[in-house]
Amino acid sequence: MSVDVLLGLQWGDEGKGKVVDFLAPRYDYIARFQGGPNAGHTLEFEGKKHVLHQIPSGIFRESKHNIIGNGVVLDPVIFMNEILSIEKKFNLKLESILSISNKAQLISPVHRLMDRVLEESKGKKKIGSTLKGIGPTYQDKIGRHGLRVGDILSEKFNEKYENQKSYHDYFLKDYYNKKFHSEENEFFDAVKFLSNFKITDTEYLINNNIEKGKNILAEGAQGTLLDIDFGSYPFVTSSNTTTAGACVGLGISPKKIGNVFGIFKAYCTRVGAGPFPTELFDDTGKKIGESGNEFGSTTGRARRCGWLDLPALKYSIMLNGVTNLYMMKADVLSDFNEVKICIGYIYKGKKIDYFPTSVESDDIQPIYKIFSGWTSNVNSSRSFSDLEENFITYIKFIEHSVGVKISLISLGPDREQTILSN
Repeated sequence: MSVDVLLGLQWGDEGKGKVVDFLAPRYDYIARFQGGPNAGHTLEFEGKKHVLHQIPSGIFRESKHNIIGNGVVLDPVIFMNEILSIEKKFNLKLESILSISNKAQLISPVHRLMDRVLEESKGKKKIGSTLKGIGPTYQDKIGRHGLRVGDILSEKFNEKYENQKSYHDYFLKDYYNKKFHSEENEFFDAVKFLSNFKITDTEYLINNNIEKGKNILAEGAQGTLLDIDFGSYPFVTSSNTTTAGACVGLGISPKKIGNVFGIFKAYCTRVGAGPFPTELFDDTGKKIGESGNEFGSTTGRARRCGWLDLPALKYSIMLNGVTNLYMMKADVLSDFNEVKICIGYIYKGKKIDYFPTSVESDDIQPIYKIFSGWTSNVNSSRSFSDLEENFITYIKFIEHSVGVKISLISLGPDREQTILSN
């Protein structure tokens, strides 16, 4: 048996949470492999809406087991609040269906403080951090003085925390105020709460269940174009958001990767700073943002909106080895007279059809292909044959251009507003 991977192909916010929830009945285990609480996976069903930040999106399928892998950075306070909110709102008990890697890194109050101080020091050059402490946590991990989830089971955890904190005293000692100490107290309360969950070697849990023939879905956060190595650096996240990140973030061999489900919106969005070649600054961009309710599920910030970028999509498909494409939010583009797709760029005065390593907005101009729009009647479609011809033309062009079939189309936030392609 193998592990299927589901991840985003753009700058995040593609709708991964809905798809994981939709696919969950096919799988025995749902495993989150990277990222932290800056992720926001929105799920909507039975008239209820919820945003998950750290917990795998299979959590609402009670018969499934969920895993937080070693590649994740975990904030105990956000974790505790998230668990308590879910249990109250949905009457679920999660301790029995959630396991956490003892090798996952802990986000501490020091990391959150450092994130704020560093971002504020950049002035106009801010990268748009969510200030959740994620970057500094990954820095401490690579610097080899991070705290891991397994450390909370040690009698010397407080000593380990103070030791880690001391590495940053030279930079932060003037910021250790009353508010910070209050956050520390909250952190230790949350650590105690976290210790009630199954903390284990999840790499064994996953690999043993692969051998038993269990079906496992690896869930990514953010998107490929935010990958620390292959994204639009330095306006990226601090982890590997690609298929390779699933191997490292869960402890599985590349040989055990099966299908790779790549999720993309029918258009593009981006939160925060960084290059965005197809960004729209006119009424069309505003309309997409309003129709798509494009506000960050974690930060509440308005997302920048633009047309679908085909060279960027092809780049992400190549990096991840995508086997199936899932198109999200196609309903948002309904009732436009025309819809555009970027098929290449004029970059530094030359025509190119690939996604360049370094992109400055002033240096790049998108080349568009124009399509006739479709009506909002497609939003009530529940089979591929019900779709309007103009929409099918749009889909087929994308498939032909990237060489991968679009096998799922989302026409709304609810589980039922989903079409499986022929």
